[in-house]
Amino acid sequence: MSDDKSKAGGQDRRRINVNEDYELRDWAARFGVTEQALRDAVARVGDRADEVQRYLKGKQTA
Repeated sequence: MSDDKSKAGGQDRRRINVNEDYELRDWAARFGVTEQALRDAVARVGDRADEVQRYLKGKQTA
């Protein structure tokens, strides 16, 4: 499903679409990781931003 940029609702903000360059860049910057690290995290835990953030925080403390 393509990202409908005309609908800026909350649900879209809770998911990370690594196939959209601007989302990949923005989420990676928000979490302070590389774009590849973000791709790996999404592949591991799915596209929900809260799960990705939790996963990345766990990796930083390990």
